[in-house]
Amino acid sequence: MRKELPGGYVLDDDRGRVDLDEVHRFISEDSYWAAGRPREHMRGLIERADRVVSVFYGNAQVGFSRTVDSPDAGLTYLADVYVLPEHRGKGLGVELVRFSVDEGPFAANRWVLHTKDAHALYAKFGFAAGERLLERPRR
Repeated sequence: MRKELPGGYVLDDDRGRVDLDEVHRFISEDSYWAAGRPREHMRGLIERADRVVSVFYGNAQVGFSRTVDSPDAGLTYLADVYVLPEHRGKGLGVELVRFSVDEGPFAANRWVLHTKDAHALYAKFGFAAGERLLERPRR
């Protein structure tokens, strides 16, 4: 599925278009949640994801999200969401989350994510701190 956005941006869930080098660079070097993630691990996460969404400006990958559906657990997980800093402030994060969560095959599902920032962005799509979700941090 592909969606054109104002300003020459495009959302696309074609896994074949993902620029692994760019996604890995951002995730492993600039993200707070997966610094140092190995390239081959990132490749595997993309290959096993139920859906990946990329934001393109021309042929350049400028944003990304990854979705993992777990029907047996009754939830869908949104991960690795980012827009490159130089492309922020244009509504791309909103459109990326909308396309990933509300305009895909898992729109009716219960969604979860982990984040330490962008709470206001995710609240626009119904995300809120849960009263029953407990987390055991990585050891």
